[in-house]
Amino acid sequence: MDPECSQLLPALCAVLADPRQPMVDDTCLEKLLDWFKTITEAGSSLLLLQENPCLVELLCHVLKPQDLSSRVLSFSLRLTGVFAAQEDCFQYLQGELLPRLFGEAGPLGGAAWTAPTVRSGWIQGLRSLAQHPSALHFLADCGAVDTIFSLQGDSSLFVASAAGQLLVHILSLSMRGPAEGPPGLQADDWPPCAQKIVGHIEESLRSTATPQITQALNVLTTTFSHCHDPWTQVLWVQLHPLVAVLLQKDPMPAAHSLVDLLLSVARSPGLSSSSCGLWETLAQTLSHLSPTQAGLLALGILKLQDCPQALRAQAFAVLLQPLACVLQATAQGPEPSGLLDSTAADSVTADMLLPSKAACVGLLCQTLAHLELLLPLPQRPCPWPQAPLLGAAVTLLQLCRGSGSPASDAGRQLCALLLGCVRVQRAALDFLGTLSQETGPPELVTQVFAVLLEYLRSPDSSPTVLKKAFQATFRWLLSSPRTPGCSDLDSHTLLFLRELLPVLQKRLCSPCWEVRDSGLEFLTQMTRRWGGQAGFRHALLASEVPRLTEQLLRDPESYVRASSVTAMGQLSSQGLCVPPAGPEHPGSQQKSLLGELLHILSTDSEGFPRRAVMQVFTQWLRDSHADVVGDTEQFVAGVLQVAGQDLDWEVRAQGLELALVFLEQMLGPPRSHCPYAVTPPVAAPAGPLTQALQSLCRVRLFEFAFRALFDCDRPVAQKSCDLLLLLRAKTASSSSLQEPRSSPDVASVEAALQRWRAGDQAQPLGDLEPEVVLAVLRSMDLEGLRGALAESSDHVEKSPQSLLQDMLATVGILGENEADCY
Repeated sequence: MDPECSQLLPALCAVLADPRQPMVDDTCLEKLLDWFKTITEAGSSLLLLQENPCLVELLCHVLKPQDLSSRVLSFSLRLTGVFAAQEDCFQYLQGELLPRLFGEAGPLGGAAWTAPTVRSGWIQGLRSLAQHPSALHFLADCGAVDTIFSLQGDSSLFVASAAGQLLVHILSLSMRGPAEGPPGLQADDWPPCAQKIVGHIEESLRSTATPQITQALNVLTTTFSHCHDPWTQVLWVQLHPLVAVLLQKDPMPAAHSLVDLLLSVARSPGLSSSSCGLWETLAQTLSHLSPTQAGLLALGILKLQDCPQALRAQAFAVLLQPLACVLQATAQGPEPSGLLDSTAADSVTADMLLPSKAACVGLLCQTLAHLELLLPLPQRPCPWPQAPLLGAAVTLLQLCRGSGSPASDAGRQLCALLLGCVRVQRAALDFLGTLSQETGPPELVTQVFAVLLEYLRSPDSSPTVLKKAFQATFRWLLSSPRTPGCSDLDSHTLLFLRELLPVLQKRLCSPCWEVRDSGLEFLTQMTRRWGGQAGFRHALLASEVPRLTEQLLRDPESYVRASSVTAMGQLSSQGLCVPPAGPEHPGSQQKSLLGELLHILSTDSEGFPRRAVMQVFTQWLRDSHADVVGDTEQFVAGVLQVAGQDLDWEVRAQGLELALVFLEQMLGPPRSHCPYAVTPPVAAPAGPLTQALQSLCRVRLFEFAFRALFDCDRPVAQKSCDLLLLLRAKTASSSSLQEPRSSPDVASVEAALQRWRAGDQAQPLGDLEPEVVLAVLRSMDLEGLRGALAESSDHVEKSPQSLLQDMLATVGILGENEADCY
């Protein structure tokens, strides 16, 4: 510990021990505890207490009957555990302090125990000190294990959860055994502490009270998730019969916790490969659980790497049952077709789907989500029933729209339950989009596009449903078949596109801004993907979509304006943004898209559109856009001038990204130099380098970068520092551009930069010469500045000394000016 901190510690301990002092902030106590953890991890806890007796005095003072803050008491319990984690320090504290803090004579019997903070601190303190055999004897002698048993049912969920985790830790610690070797693999040979915990778990599993069963199952789940030693197999064999008995109860208690336990056992390396009845228990559980509970277990089984094929088939059948019921209820003929024939739509699942809308919607959404998670996994069932699942997704979407025509009473009842259900619509559209990863029969793919178009057209589709319909449509367009030897869209997809674009036009005119925004995002995606293909270009240019997109640059909603900027930038890059001509559009030729976007960058009151403009401009410069190539220097100079005055730091940072692109175009991209290469990197020739630097000076890139170097927003300053370091590296080997450091021009620029660093950036740098710029760059400690910027903004105030000073200043022990403000 630093001497400065040692001097401050006695005063702080006195403050913490004095109940008359103001409450200490919880955050400060957490930071103080973290500091002590760091010290004890690096050195001796016993030496720390001997050199700072005020710490022991604080812990002893807590034992006195007084109205001490529950937060300070909790902190003291946790701090004691941190010190006692080292066995020699544990022995030092064991005499009177530990029994009185953690035994019945301590907080357990006082009024402070009613505070959850104190109970939590007691558990965390024990968790910290339980690191060695001496701690196990202490826990047994002071009766702490029985208290932990009772805290499993605590009214505070945090305390109850921590108590269960502490039991697992104590069980694992006791099974490590003494120094002469681990305990035997027979349960009767286990240490007394372990036998006591296992006995409590057995008693809880036999209980008729569901909360006690849940507590035992949660402890076992944590045990098998974190412990993989051979003794866990013995534990499962001993407790397996009690777990199996739970499956026979009706209703099954703690079903969710039981599922978690079985899956944790199945994932445990030592248990899944052993013959301990696990797979039979999983199969039995699948058949006893309700459809909702069984779905989660089925998904977990199907995610396992090693699992019997029969169990996988059973789990997949359970997962498919709700959709099989939907197909059966809406089938026009006597039987549904496809792979789902083998999945019997049992009465239990059907009964859960039909009577209640909440149960029906919940089960269907869960099933769709589980199948969506399963599809991309390598261990998914094979063969995958793509066609039936496509049919089920389309059927669900039709039922939600009321466009299906079920023939059976169950189908009509299902349609009445799902009509207008946004939640099922969203889940089905997500699932339908995921199914686009696989192919399907042409007639089903036609149905998919038809139902998607139906949703995009419908005035009843909510904004969130429309967004998901657009996303699913794009994914299916991506997966549409291609003509061999041609990258253009096939004829069926182009026909769909011609039907889709009028719908998109309508959505771009929607009174709901979320719908307009989703339409613009969809347009941007399509243009980026197919903007160079003749069929798409012809269909798009024949529509009103480009004109409507241009109008949305002036939308009242900033998100829509930003999306319109992005879409127009993409359209323009692909040559799909032709300004209208003719008497009905007077003056349209005079105002280019570049001018419109510069106007938005200069005048828009919201940050999102301005950020979008900077991203478009950067991409245009990178792609050598026609509007940029004409006069690149004028373009870059104009954009940097506006971006440098923007109040949004992200706009200024994007300006630096644009400057970096221009810099690389002038000087070439950065080369990754191998330090073991025989020859050093080759410097650029002096002639082209001089011309490039003069171009950078003309666009005032250096003034923009130097101003950003002293930006109050750290990401901007970091980006500027990286840019200037790159420039200096590019020009480091050029001997023809040397400038003496005593030059008046160099001194003038350096003086101006000093004023800028101090906050006075009113005076511009003016016209700069390349030699002056390079001389200034060589004189600056950019590496040091980059290191300083990499540190957190409060790196000084985060020091332990600063923390102690702050805590003392809050109670007036230090003068007003001696505390750090952060």
